[in-house]
Amino acid sequence: MKFKALKFKRTKPEAQNLNEEGEKPKVWLNILKGSLVALSVSLVGILIFAFFIKYVAVPTEAIKPVNQVIKGISLLVGTFVALKKVNQMGLINGLLIGLCYTVIAFLVFSILDGNFEFNKTLVNDLLFGGIIGGICGVIAVNLKRKTN
Repeated sequence: MKFKALKFKRTKPEAQNLNEEGEKPKVWLNILKGSLVALSVSLVGILIFAFFIKYVAVPTEAIKPVNQVIKGISLLVGTFVALKKVNQMGLINGLLIGLCYTVIAFLVFSILDGNFEFNKTLVNDLLFGGIIGGICGVIAVNLKRKTN
């Protein structure tokens, strides 16, 4: 009885983390870019919603869910923009984008409001941002992979 020797293809450890151009992705730069894009989309979305509220009678109970939808859409756009050149680790990158976006958005909206208040809402927003960011990161990386 003869046994065949198995040959394993060796790859360099650096080659596993390369993007489409063969470069190492700048992880923190991507996270910051995604967070800032998400913040921009949020600011525009909230501004549009504020004008909508001014001219249409919107129940008070609808404001928080609409804000969460705006945050979710913002994270989706920001994650897709940030991870368009990344082939892996969508969950981790998306999670970090979501958390970073939540902290930056909290700072910006607290400055606009003139009130820094650390409460349960901030913790809920951090959880929501991390979870939605992670999901969007997985979707962004896997959708891009299927289209290539």
